Amino acid sequence: MDKKLARCWNTKNPLYIKYHDEEWGTPLHHDNRLFEFLMLDGFQAGLTWELILKRREALRKAFDNFDPNKMARYTDKDVQRLMNNPEVIRNKAKILAAINNARRFKEVQNNFGSFDAFIWQFVGGKTIDNALKDYSRLPAQSEESKTMSKELKKRGFKFVGPTICYAFMQAAGLVNDHLVGCFRYEQIRKLTR
Repeated sequence: MDKKLARCWNTKNPLYIKYHDEEWGTPLHHDNRLFEFLMLDGFQAGLTWELILKRREALRKAFDNFDPNKMARYTDKDVQRLMNNPEVIRNKAKILAAINNARRFKEVQNNFGSFDAFIWQFVGGKTIDNALKDYSRLPAQSEESKTMSKELKKRGFKFVGPTICYAFMQAAGLVNDHLVGCFRYEQIRKLTR
């Protein structure tokens, strides 16, 4: 990681830098990774993203690498195992939501062929480029995230409000919210042409 690169996040935190430089905003089209990102954003509700990044590996391990096929089969015993794990976010509502969402995720895959096909429809299959010069006008949600949230909720998903959906859209590259002066902005634009 070149420390002299212009980044849109003013941070020295190596977790944030690695996430920003390698993942955030990169268009994702792999179902299991999309599921992981959606679950991480749900777990982040009310918490800091730094905490989620610190606990990410533990969350992956505890939730079978966010494999929706395995998570969909979790039982009360698994809920108890997760609630007893000090390395994860021990919020029962979020744990139950993640298990529920794995089951709903499988239904979406069955109905649409892939979660990728379903989720990218909200942006017409193409990354929205917001071309932000600064974050003063960065929305917490968008019309697309509101529509996505409404549709996910209709299908039984939990912890998928419009703000969580917008954060997911940023993370999974459905929107490019890197600042135009950031070195990643043009990299993402090249990926989406």
